[in-house]
Amino acid sequence: MARLSRSSTDKMLFGVCGGLAQRFGMDSTIVRLIFAVAAVIGFGSPVILYLILAFVMPQD
Repeated sequence: MARLSRSSTDKMLFGVCGGLAQRFGMDSTIVRLIFAVAAVIGFGSPVILYLILAFVMPQD
């Protein structure tokens, strides 16, 4: 299983969703949709979580 890191190839903003998708063996589109739906619903403040991960996760 891949190490948790931001993706440098599969990214739109910071590569967080691409890195999470690589780590868990998922399609990055699904991870992006989960973040988008969670942001609209407001569940767990995913925008803040995304920004924290963008600065904490190392680049691959």
